Amino acid sequence: MSLFSRTVDIPGLRGTLRECTHRGKGLKRLSTGDIAVIDVPDINRSFAQRLIDARPGAVVNVAGFTTGSVPNFGPQMMLDAGIILVDRVGAEVWRHLKDGRKGVLTEDGELYQGDKLIGTGRVIDLRSAEVAFTEAQGSLVDHMEAFFGNTIQFIHSEAPLLIDGLGVPDTGVEITNKKVLVLSPGPEHREQLKRLHNFIREYDPVLIGVGSAADALVEAKYTPDLVVGDPSGIGSKALRSGARVVLPADPDGHAVGLERIQDLGVGAMTFPAASNSATDLALLLADYHGASLIVNAGASLDLHTIFVGGPEATPSALLTRAKLGSRLIDGATVEELYKVGGPNPSWLWALLGMLIACAVILLIAGTSGDGSFTDNLITTWNNLALTVQSWFR
Repeated sequence: MSLFSRTVDIPGLRGTLRECTHRGKGLKRLSTGDIAVIDVPDINRSFAQRLIDARPGAVVNVAGFTTGSVPNFGPQMMLDAGIILVDRVGAEVWRHLKDGRKGVLTEDGELYQGDKLIGTGRVIDLRSAEVAFTEAQGSLVDHMEAFFGNTIQFIHSEAPLLIDGLGVPDTGVEITNKKVLVLSPGPEHREQLKRLHNFIREYDPVLIGVGSAADALVEAKYTPDLVVGDPSGIGSKALRSGARVVLPADPDGHAVGLERIQDLGVGAMTFPAASNSATDLALLLADYHGASLIVNAGASLDLHTIFVGGPEATPSALLTRAKLGSRLIDGATVEELYKVGGPNPSWLWALLGMLIACAVILLIAGTSGDGSFTDNLITTWNNLALTVQSWFR
């Protein structure tokens, strides 16, 4: 018997459409037989198991279950559990998908909401998943061999910078024993900056804006202490905010964007290095000048990013983060520390204020007469009640 049920109108698997994400949003609402729509490239075993536990009838992926960057076993796990898989339906599906509506997934990978076609993808079977896994294994080995070959070359050229800080400029900004926030341009750096508001308010860290992220600091009413990056991609307000400007430069001293700095009449200093990553230079600068803790927000680096070859995955980034060690903290980690569960903190403060006000009133009422504390409270209450009654006569 086919895994797909047949109906008179649109033949296929019928179920409730549920929007889910890699962070787990929507998974708790999944029920047996639902059609989960996700956007998770290279789905791993952990997320696959969470989907299997929810027992959907099918999983439709906007991205590819396996892109070829990493050998992931998640698709095979779900297929073994009897879940139908369709991937590469494209981001256009989000424009039409309404969470909780009834949908149909056909044998050809067509996804309908009601009778409207909202996306078409590729049906994954066990054989194609195994082939993709094997090809990704070979691709990953080749990629990592090239990556670590480049890393060795970078060490040869930049050992003086990494070990002794040779070439790091003296910025004139006091960083020693202070906390530093390095904001880098990324997909959600503005939103992440908002979520770090409490950290900034509590510790008043040195603020370093990298590239266009310096504009985000100014837009959020912060004054950056340092701006690091090519000025051609940075707004005039940020460059003229009073921050010290540091230009990444080639080892020979040539800095791209120097003309813009001169046109604006802004002073700047250069940071010669083989790395073309302004974020890495900003981190090394904070480290060399003795920051007690460095928070990098906007562009994080992890093993998966190195595997898939993201723009941040460079030998410079890997070695820089290894040099900073335990003093470097990802911005997302700091966000978690400032999350408050349960009721909104503003309500807690309001409740505390009301309790304090009540305590003060009771104290005043209990000590305002010649009798005992209790007698004074009773007398005050009776007088208040008589006053209120007189208002309605």
